[in-house]
Amino acid sequence: MATSSYLHIALKAAGAAAEIHKRYFNNDAKVRAKSSHFNLLTQADLEAEQAIARIIKNEFPDHNIIGEENQYERTSSPYSWIVDPLDGTNNFAHGLPIFSVSIALAKDNEPIIGIVFDPMRDELFKAVKNEGAYLNDKKIKVSGSALLKQSLLITGFYYDRSRAMKRTLDDIYHFFSEGIIGLRRLGSAALDLCYVASGRADGFWEFLLNPWDFAAGSLILREAGGKITDFKGRAIRLDPTSVLASNGHIHDQMLEVLHR
Repeated sequence: MATSSYLHIALKAAGAAAEIHKRYFNNDAKVRAKSSHFNLLTQADLEAEQAIARIIKNEFPDHNIIGEENQYERTSSPYSWIVDPLDGTNNFAHGLPIFSVSIALAKDNEPIIGIVFDPMRDELFKAVKNEGAYLNDKKIKVSGSALLKQSLLITGFYYDRSRAMKRTLDDIYHFFSEGIIGLRRLGSAALDLCYVASGRADGFWEFLLNPWDFAAGSLILREAGGKITDFKGRAIRLDPTSVLASNGHIHDQMLEVLHR
């Protein structure tokens, strides 16, 4: 089947999820906790994933789905859809309009389509493998910053409030010691990766992310000319992993800081 057919369904699914986001935002999303009181889940997460899964299964019933909120029966298909129905739930639950829907299609564990949609700004980031990355149909590319001292960075905090949190806080200190322009913590890893892809930031790191957090954004970043690895500089797989993403120019400099 043509890649355009897969892309069409990915866009349709993202649009359906975004409509659910907008309907529930600031309107009783029925918030509850998951694994801890600071790991939130809303009705919008659940309904958005249901809508995405329904659209995918109607078109491609043999494809796998890997979602954040539900488990799906595995098939023998080489195709897997990796879905975060609402990336930035804690922002969403507090009325902070920084969140997204992230949908990737992988073939043999390699992302070939990536969609990240921010419904509050009507910003659609998309990429098809080997066809470039786009924001609302305008081609995007990473920044040209060559030094950490020229760079604006983004980070994220995993739900682990012990070792991972201390490590991240130490890293923040070390990056500021290198004279970076500034640091942001936005709360949606999918958008963080897209912001690096579009040159709004120069680098991003997070101690631990799940595949649904980075699958779509990683393809968008690479297609925009960026680089993404784990904290040891290795290629990332669709498994839980540390993530370092950059414009490519400052990647080794960021690795050096993370190795202190």
